[in-house]
Amino acid sequence: MSIVDRLAAARGDVAADLVLRNGQLVNVISGEVYRADIVIHDRHVVALGAGYAARREVELGGMYVAPGLIDAHVHIESSLVTPPEFARAVLPHGVTTVVTDPHEIANVLGLEGMRYMLERAKRLPLNMYVMASSCVPATDMETSGARLEAEDLAQLLDHPWVLGLAELMNYPAVAQGDESMLDKIARFKHRALDGHAPDMSGEMLNAYVAAGVQSEHECTTVAEAREKLRLGLTIFIREGTTTRNLKPLLPLITAENHAAICFCTDDRIPADLIDEGSIDHMLRVAIAEGVDPLLAIRMGSYNTARHFGLKKHGAVAPGRYADVLILPDLNDFRPQQVYRGGKLVAQDGAMIEARRKPRHIDLRSTVNIRSGALDFSIEAKGERIRVIGAIVDQVATAHLVERAKIVDGFAVSDIERDILKFAMVERHRASGNIGLGFIKGFGLRRGAIAGTVAHDHHNLAVIGVDDESMKLAVAAILEMGGGLAIVDGEGLLARLPLPVAGLLSEEPIEAVRRQYDALIAAARQLGNRMSDPFMAMSFMGLEVIPKLKLTDLGLVDVEQFELVELFV
Repeated sequence: MSIVDRLAAARGDVAADLVLRNGQLVNVISGEVYRADIVIHDRHVVALGAGYAARREVELGGMYVAPGLIDAHVHIESSLVTPPEFARAVLPHGVTTVVTDPHEIANVLGLEGMRYMLERAKRLPLNMYVMASSCVPATDMETSGARLEAEDLAQLLDHPWVLGLAELMNYPAVAQGDESMLDKIARFKHRALDGHAPDMSGEMLNAYVAAGVQSEHECTTVAEAREKLRLGLTIFIREGTTTRNLKPLLPLITAENHAAICFCTDDRIPADLIDEGSIDHMLRVAIAEGVDPLLAIRMGSYNTARHFGLKKHGAVAPGRYADVLILPDLNDFRPQQVYRGGKLVAQDGAMIEARRKPRHIDLRSTVNIRSGALDFSIEAKGERIRVIGAIVDQVATAHLVERAKIVDGFAVSDIERDILKFAMVERHRASGNIGLGFIKGFGLRRGAIAGTVAHDHHNLAVIGVDDESMKLAVAAILEMGGGLAIVDGEGLLARLPLPVAGLLSEEPIEAVRRQYDALIAAARQLGNRMSDPFMAMSFMGLEVIPKLKLTDLGLVDVEQFELVELFV
């Protein structure tokens, strides 16, 4: 079919493919809710109005019709599954389009990883747009599996599913005019440019925005978000698994400014995607907290489409793709039916089509560690140490200085004060690098947890009460070829293999969820009381989020943006 066929259906000259009769249309363009028939032909909405004939009709009986939801910024890798399984999780919740930054797998496999994600997204009932990963590695204070310069990223400019340049996480470098970062921005200057500038303010924030950055998803307070909004940034309010910023930022939203606000999830684990949902969960929370349903739906669809220039998405109107949701109740946003391109893909919270077995794609080895060289001992070089302070439901940390527990000349974990040894083992190049430090807030009384998910370099992170438990946890990871593990003494309590780049499983998301739930339950047995210690641990090495982090090269004072010594 072609535009000629669609125009014929729009004029009523030929029968359309489908008419959704007697729905209450949520028109996010005009700001109205009114009764209308939705006429669909050749994957598009071609008309709104009565009197059209169609080969198939669906009687809605006054149920609401809304546009498919759009996630403005998400790392699919945080779901621990590949795009087909991610799609199976979010489509029943009404998310028909996502804008993803695959910088997790890009930091491991470079362009090979990004192309893997694009290949896995082919022929999906989900629109997966990609932002080219701008910070691989995030900084020079880590060892990643790849390095992408401007000329590498430029290869993606002509790809039809690539929208722009992903979050510019090395925000000090951007503001200071770093040549490499400005080169990347210049290559993508006519595309969307995503920001990432936690706690940035004043003159440096002005410089960052002046470089061409267009959005920000790291706001945690209304004051921070308002300052960035006033400078012209589109604010992506985020509600992830660890980063729950929605309720604190809802007071920012007004009828006057909501057009410059979108919703995103950033990082969500399988259980949250299956149980709570995605952008639909944000809509339900926002509406329950008093946000007008029409405004909430706009922020979850139309605003995001406009921001990224997705002219065929984000609204139910002639000429746009027929990505349509059918809902019984706007105040309890739970789609009964989900159409993508006019095809029913999910109903009553479940996918219509059965799961397809993924086609095999060869990837190179990504877990390269000389296990015999592991040494987690820390010789005492003073009495006071820098300690990473974990903060509940945030990826930011405190920069603490504590008295070290010293035994036989070595600094060790102090269980009574909840100060545990933390190591970051380089796993891409078998360099032997091991960053060593301590972390407070994980609550383990015995054993260790470990994983190859450690943003953004994704080296092997391990937190434990003693060196032997830490080595045992690492051994479990090596045996799987990447993944997550938890040990107690000499026993493996739970594990989750992630053979794709040490980040992803190609198993059904329900199976991955069961294994992940077992990991969290085992962590609670050992004393951890976090909602998700593995997600929390994965951000403890991200040296572009304040205040103190650990990479394979050592401790990073993020505010000073430099490596610092463990002993003060």
